[in-house]
Order: sequence, then structure tokens, then C-alpha cells
Amino acid sequence: MGPVTDAADLIAGLDLSAQAALGSGASFWTTKPIGALPPVVLTDGPHGVRRQSGSATDHLGLSASEPATCFPPAVGLSQTWDPELIERIGRALGDECRALGVHVLLGPGVNIKRDPRCGRNFEYYSEDPYLSGTLGAAWVRGVQSRGVAASVKHFAANNAEHDRMRASSDVDVRTLREIYLRTFEIVVRQARPWTVMCSYNRINGVYAAENRWLLTTVLRDEWGFDGVVVSDWGAVADRVAAVAAGLDLEMPTTGGVSDAEVVRAVRAGRLGADAVARAARRVVHLTQQVIETPSQPTGFDAAAHHALAREAAGEAIVLLKNDRDVLPLAPCPLVVIGEFAREPRYQGGGSSHVNPTRLDIPLEEIRRFTGEHPVDYCPGNDVGAAVTAAESADAAIVFLGLTPEEESEGYDREHIDLPSAQLDLLRAVVEVQPNTVVVLSHGGVVRLDTVGALAPAILDGALLGQAGGGALADVLFGVVNPSGRLAETVPLRLQDCPAYLNFPSESGHTVYGERMFVGYRWYDARDLPVAFPFGHGLSYTRFEYSDLELTPTDAGLSVRLTVANTGRREGREVVQVYAGLPRSGVARPPRWLGGFASVTVAPGERRGVEIPVSRADLAYWDTDAGRRRLEPGEYEMSVGASSRDLRLTATVRLDGDAASRPFTRESTLGELLADPVAAQTILTVLGAASPFGTDESALGGNLLRLLESVPIGRMAGFSAGKVTREQLDALLAAINAQRS
Repeated sequence: MGPVTDAADLIAGLDLSAQAALGSGASFWTTKPIGALPPVVLTDGPHGVRRQSGSATDHLGLSASEPATCFPPAVGLSQTWDPELIERIGRALGDECRALGVHVLLGPGVNIKRDPRCGRNFEYYSEDPYLSGTLGAAWVRGVQSRGVAASVKHFAANNAEHDRMRASSDVDVRTLREIYLRTFEIVVRQARPWTVMCSYNRINGVYAAENRWLLTTVLRDEWGFDGVVVSDWGAVADRVAAVAAGLDLEMPTTGGVSDAEVVRAVRAGRLGADAVARAARRVVHLTQQVIETPSQPTGFDAAAHHALAREAAGEAIVLLKNDRDVLPLAPCPLVVIGEFAREPRYQGGGSSHVNPTRLDIPLEEIRRFTGEHPVDYCPGNDVGAAVTAAESADAAIVFLGLTPEEESEGYDREHIDLPSAQLDLLRAVVEVQPNTVVVLSHGGVVRLDTVGALAPAILDGALLGQAGGGALADVLFGVVNPSGRLAETVPLRLQDCPAYLNFPSESGHTVYGERMFVGYRWYDARDLPVAFPFGHGLSYTRFEYSDLELTPTDAGLSVRLTVANTGRREGREVVQVYAGLPRSGVARPPRWLGGFASVTVAPGERRGVEIPVSRADLAYWDTDAGRRRLEPGEYEMSVGASSRDLRLTATVRLDGDAASRPFTRESTLGELLADPVAAQTILTVLGAASPFGTDESALGGNLLRLLESVPIGRMAGFSAGKVTREQLDALLAAINAQRS
């Protein structure tokens, strides 16, 4: 008998009070035991296991936790654009969970980076839903392959920390579906997570935990999710409403208070007993899933996991700029400047804070590569000393970035500027040392126009985890060829950002006025210059693209091309596919990411690459029809090394889906004329019925533009009886039949 049947049998033997009790925690991090089944242990991720084993427990990263590998946070991992690597990290995290007695790891965080000021952006992947969803799905597959449940969070539209427990994210349906729900949909459909965590915020006025449309209609009925919906810690304002909406497990414990509320609601007829039983059954099933795999009392291979963390950090580093081929460095006299070289910033603050098993110090790792050559160090607080040291060295490495106090869970940033003292320091060093390399450490996007104008070489490390120091040295000295790519746009200034005027919330509401034009979609639609575009990243070698071929398939589209390495080093290239539909009938960005793949190519080698693009990722959300729809038309497909470095472009004709809705009397003349089936028929009829004349010029361009917003039923009224409503209905029925 399978776990689902066992769960049903077990629940059938419990009374209402016992069933209700299963829907809330026993303690801060555990569920209640169920008969012979022990409690389930949940703990924070996503980039490491934050297992608090003592009596002091919290969800803000305040109390101590067991040592665990601190892998690069999502802001770093996303820059690898490498699902296979992220799945390997997921497997390692699953092993550490088992060794530490953890059954549910709270991650990945896949919320969209709507605005660079969001204090928790370090814990999320990208501004793009396809990239976020693909990487998040890989993480889930890896963790759950070890019998540990993932918990995809924070569902949904949780894109700011300000007033996060009350504010309403006010988002239109199309934007929700195409951007903010799409990333969760990809993870749920591709990786089948065992739990999903609902967010604190309201969505269009309704708390996520109480939102039946979100938790049941979309998540379960449409996407087929069959796991447990768990609340974020303290996210439930009304447990009865939450259970009715589809919440299964409230965390942490409420000491039985909310359990009693559920029982009273059922007895009063305000809540169905079946809803309580259903939630309890899901919790039992989850318990059976995670208890089936025994813990690993022998621990985990900390050295192997540290090596994996170093590999991941090396792939995550983005070479933003490299004028005059300053990088890679040869062993030579160096000066290293900046506190982050000695006390690295390697993870974010708050609930995800991990106690690392070890920590690589960048300064020490750099010194391992220089042999007999001296490496001077200056903390940077004395500009006169830093300039003197830079003058006497062959090159300078300047570490810049944000401190933990400047960005964390719980509050948003007010700006995206680097500290002015850091910029003054860089300016002074560059004046005396032309071979200056900047290394950036930050969780959220920082303004880089000044840095870009001053420094000939820039490495963006974002946050790299406990092995980041070694990985930076590997890239600086060419042991690792940089292949990281930006997962979000770096704007020239904060005022250019899509949500600038609608962030943060005001009077409890956050208006998503930019709609689906998030990140690079916004900058491209407005043709705005940026400091560094989405997907950007340089290499120590060079790649050329050729032989682009587009082939329609039942699933969507196959994109094939050849990548050649024309440089002198082996390198990994991340090939990105962008789709566009110039003659779309709805508002769309000029292009959007439809697929990507990485390929490692030796010097002088040519490698073929095939990238599938799904119909779902070419479609838009048709609000009228309540479904995703692929428009027919000539799609413009481009491949390149970033959203603004497009190397090859070709077009392909796709038939698309049937029309979204039938034409009625309320359909406008403009809507009918935009449809190739309806246009000629309706023009012929209106030409004969028009009160403005019957010659061909009577319905000239200017008049058509004047009338295109008029419902067609009103046009029949203008005909003075030449076209009756019955005739119009018959005509529309014939057009609809042709279209279908």
C-alpha cells in the first residue's frame, strides 16, 4: 500500500481535533509526531543548511547554527546560468540535510527581482522568469533526489521587504501570469516540489495564505501541485480562512490556539471538515516521504562540498570589463586594497545566514598565486597609504561593495550607490596605477557608471559563499576562465529602473504599474542605455557564432547554431536565445529570453548547439480567454552573448493558437480589422452600409482610425437599416466559424 493510501487510512482514524493539530507546528522548526512517525524538521536555506539545534531558535539568523557548507547565494548561483551545476549543489545540500537531521530545506527563493532596492534580492535568482524558473527547478531536483523536501518560496509577488507582512501587491492578471507566477509554474511543472511556501504579503488585497485562487485554482488545479502548502513563519492572519483557501501547514507553532480555532469553525459550520482532513492527509504524506530516507549519522564530506562551492563560485564570477587584457594577472608585485579582501562579504543577512564549515580569505588565496612576489595590503581607510602602495606595485586589486548593514532581509535599500569613500579611493588609485582591477561584493545591484569609467578591469563577484576567496584568485590568475553572466540589468541610475515611481508600498499597496516590462524588457522597450545589460559577461577567450537554423516543432521551436572558439584558451560560452514578435497584437517587449545553453569549446574548435524554445515561452497570457496563447506570425529569433549583444537573427513563421475569443457585437471595428479572416469581410459589408458613402474612398484611412474603437454593433445602428442586428449576428457567426 502506497504512502497516499497509508495517509488516508491514518487520517481516517483521527478525530477532528487531532486532524486540526497536524496543520500547525509543534515547535519553531518541527511538525507534530503522527503515531509512530517522528516529527518533520524544517530549516532555512537556500544556499546552506541553517540547522539550529539548541533552545534558541529564530527565523532571522540571530541564533547560532550547526556548521554547514555555505554555497554561493542565489545572486551568485544565478550568474552561472548552469542548471546542471545547481542540481549538483542541490544534491550536496540534500546530503547535508540528511546528515544534520533536516527533512525540509526552505528554498529555493524564486521571486522576481522587480526593483534593485529589494533587501532580499541576494536570495533570489533573476529579473527574468524563465531563468529563475529553470535554475530553481534544478535546485529542487537536486535536493529532492536525496529524499529531502524543497520548499519553493515566497509564493507569490513578494518583491519588497518594506511592510512585507501587510502590503498588497496590486498586479494585473497578465503580468502575474507572465512574470511573477511564471517562475513558480516552471518549478512546479518541471521539478514537482514537495512543498511550496506562501508569502506574507497580500495579492490584490487578499493575503497569500488566504488566497484560494492562488493556492488552489492556480497552484493545484492548473499546475497539478500535489504537495504541502506551508506558510512563511508568522504569515497566517486567519488560520480558518487559510485552511479553506488551501493552506496545509501553519508555521511555527501557535501553542494550539489556531488548532482550536479550526475545530470551532468546523463545528459552527464555517469550515468544511473535508478541508481539515485534506490538509492533514497532505502533511502525513509529506512526513512519510521524508522519513522513508534515513539520516546519515556519519556526516558529509565537508572537503568535497567546499571544492564544489569553489567550482560554483568560479563559474558565478562575471568579467564585466577587461580593457587592454589586464586580466588574467601574471605573478607579480601586487597591492590588494579594501576590507573585503581580508573580511569577505560572502552571504546575505537574515534567515538564510549559514555558519560555514570554513572560509577562504581572498587576500590569503591571492598570495598563494604570487610565489616570491610581494603582495602588499591596505584596508583602504588611508587613501595616502593606498596610493603609495599602488604606485610601487605592478597592479592593484581594489575590493569594493556593500556591507551587511546596507542590505538584508527585513528592509529595503534606499539607493543603489556604492559608498562615496570607496569611489574616492578607486579614483585615487587609478590615477597612479593603470593596471587596476576592481572586485565587487554585493547582494543587490549597485550603480557602476563611475567604476566602469575608472577601472580598466572589473570582476563582479556578487556573493560567492565560503569558497569565494579561492574562486576569485582562480579567476584573477587565469586558472579559471570567467564564464559568469549577469542575471539582472545594471542600470546607469536608479531613476531609470522600471519600478522607480512605484517602490516601495504606499498606504499598504504596491502598484505594479510597469506591468510585464520588468528588467531588460523595460530598458529595451524604452531604448534606454544601461551600464551592463542582462546576460552580459566577458571571457579570456573569444567566441564566434554562425549557421543559425530555426525549426518549428510540436513543442515549439528548435534553435541550432555553431559556436567557434577563436581565442587561445578553452572557455565556456553561455548562448542565449531571445524571441520577439514585432507585429504582435498585444503590448510586448521587443524581445525576451526564450532559452539558453552553455558549451565548453577548446581553442580552434567548433561546437554545434541546439536550444529548444517552448510554445509556452513564446506565448502571452490572454486575459480574455484565461489561458496562454501563441500568436500566429513572424517571430524574430536572435542568439547572442547578452540581451544587447545579439550575434545572429532569423525569422520563423509560427501558426499559433486559435483565436482567443469569438467576435460579438461588442467587438470593435479595430479588433475585427486586425484579424485576417474578419478584415476583408467586414470592410465589404461596411462599405455597402456606410452612411458616409459607398465609394472606395469613403472608408479611407483617417476615417477608419476614427471609427476603429467603435463596437461593431453600434456601426450597424449607423447604417440606417441597411444592416440589421440579425444580419450582423449571422455575419459574426460565419467569421467565428472560419477562425475556429
